[in-house]
Amino acid sequence: MKLQIPKKSTADVREVKCNIRNEDEVKSLMDATVQHYGKIDYLVNNGGGQFPSLLADIKLKGWNAVIETNLTGTFLCCREAYQKWMGEHGGVIVNIIVDMWKGFPVMGHTAAARAAVENLTKTASLEWAPNHIRINSVAPGTIYSDSAAANYADPETFSRAIPNVPAKRLGKVEEISAAVCFLLSPAAAYITGETLKVDGGSSLHGFPGFSVPDHEGFKAYDWETDIKERKKSETEMEKSKL
Repeated sequence: MKLQIPKKSTADVREVKCNIRNEDEVKSLMDATVQHYGKIDYLVNNGGGQFPSLLADIKLKGWNAVIETNLTGTFLCCREAYQKWMGEHGGVIVNIIVDMWKGFPVMGHTAAARAAVENLTKTASLEWAPNHIRINSVAPGTIYSDSAAANYADPETFSRAIPNVPAKRLGKVEEISAAVCFLLSPAAAYITGETLKVDGGSSLHGFPGFSVPDHEGFKAYDWETDIKERKKSETEMEKSKL
């Protein structure tokens, strides 16, 4: 589902081309943002890229490409957001990492980078606390999306993960964005330096001698359904006023 911004919305969305591995381009991105909007309230580091490969087969060029994108790019965006605005005015940062708590075979390069980002998040939360900056991470589990599925040749990549997820289903992109929005919101004002795992319990799976039976108890959050239910509720409330 592709959601459109309502015509009545006052949202002002702009696209700025930026290679987050390029320091000058990141600086220009932050400058352009402050120039247009007058401030930087939030930063969500969601850029990244990787490819399936065993560690022994990764060439240095491929390793550097992943590290520079997933780690260095995140660092540059955080630093420049701090330098250009947040250092003096405060703000909130959310970094997207990955479920790498038990290692990540065939994705060792991105697991190394994301693990470093988690520590970067913790360090920044301490150093930048006096600047009124909160910074946290979100660690998605196995999340299905059409674009993600298109990047993997094996159609069973996602289905194989389900038996190892206590929720017994895949996650949805809406569930990640909802977690990010929570951490950006005032409701998370007392949370910084933490990692929110949105993984259906998969990071806990594997306790010796215990298994979670199949079930359908974890209903997925869905934007479209949520919007329809809210509109229905609003309509019913309006009718009750008549």
